[in-house]
Amino acid sequence: MTNWKWLLSVFPKPGSIDRFERMRACTGALFGIALTGACTVLLLGKVPGAIWLIAPMGASAVLLFAVPASPLAQPWSIIGGNLVAALIGVTCARLIGEPIIAAALAGALAIAAMFALRCLHPPSGAIALTAVLGGPAIQALGYEFVLMPVALNSVLLLLAALFFNNATGRRYPHLMQTEPVKLHDTTNVAPMARVGMLPQDLDIALRRYNQVLDVSRDDLERIFRETEQQVYLRRFGVTHCADVMSHDVVSVAFGTTLQEAWDLLHAHRITVLPVVDRARRLIGIVTRADFIDHANLGHQEGFAERLRGLLRPILQSHSDKPEVVGQIMRKEVRLARADQPIVELVLPMSDEGLHALPVVDDERRLIGIVTQSDMIAALYESNLLQAVTPALAELTTVS
Repeated sequence: MTNWKWLLSVFPKPGSIDRFERMRACTGALFGIALTGACTVLLLGKVPGAIWLIAPMGASAVLLFAVPASPLAQPWSIIGGNLVAALIGVTCARLIGEPIIAAALAGALAIAAMFALRCLHPPSGAIALTAVLGGPAIQALGYEFVLMPVALNSVLLLLAALFFNNATGRRYPHLMQTEPVKLHDTTNVAPMARVGMLPQDLDIALRRYNQVLDVSRDDLERIFRETEQQVYLRRFGVTHCADVMSHDVVSVAFGTTLQEAWDLLHAHRITVLPVVDRARRLIGIVTRADFIDHANLGHQEGFAERLRGLLRPILQSHSDKPEVVGQIMRKEVRLARADQPIVELVLPMSDEGLHALPVVDDERRLIGIVTQSDMIAALYESNLLQAVTPALAELTTVS
């Protein structure tokens, strides 16, 4: 019985990806390998004895199409890793007469070089061995093997992965995220980085773990953040945008004059105006900050005059000065759904400095808006309810 338990512990648990993702990966490998082979044949021609496709490309295809987010599958990993491994493999084959020793040394040196150049790519180890043990045809190529077929196969497979992954909704390459923008130009870290798990905590844990992970640091941090959100939902329940949003939304049309829009912002004491079309579909958003930017109000000197200059209509037919809301609105708008948990809005509102998020239906029609004030009230109510419930239950029991 113990042996059976041991065998079951060795067998991995089912993955969390769905059938679509599995089919996407398989189709991508089919597309990538077929395209790489066909293009290589067209470029090199059907020369007898020509090597059009090397076996390690199959392993590279697994990474590029099945796990495109992996640090081991990024463009520099496949290009740099494959080229340096091929170069080392050919050199070892030429300098060392014993194939086994040459192969072992080529594999070890390839790994060392990939660590040094930050281009670790597991299939590159197979390329180093292929350069040594690939047979007379590979040996005859010499250093030409590095360019044809290794470099050519690698570039073609990478181009196929760039096209296919982005066409099927997978971000590739999975570039390292830049430092978050400091909205207020101070040394303060982002609000979400001041509570809970800090980036430094993750760095310390990774140093202690001291092993290569097949996941980027950015993705790992994002997974932890989403896990924190899930824990919050489990502890405090789910409050949706529909529960807290304002339904009577002050909005404007594309052709609303700047003066009218500014008056609405002032009269209703708000900072955001959604811009909608005749069917109430959201087409943009305009904020007080947009007025300030377009009026060049960054300096206090002449503030009122500059604002009046922006709002004042121009009677002439041709002018570069914006006249209506549609000319200064932002077209790229972060949206929320009515059934979306409000905890998912914490990060964009805290770290990205968004003061309000329009709520739309499936046809992008405006149905409400969630502001920072709504968020504060809802999160306070959730925490207060969580704290009061045990006391109420105790009182009920005593009664």
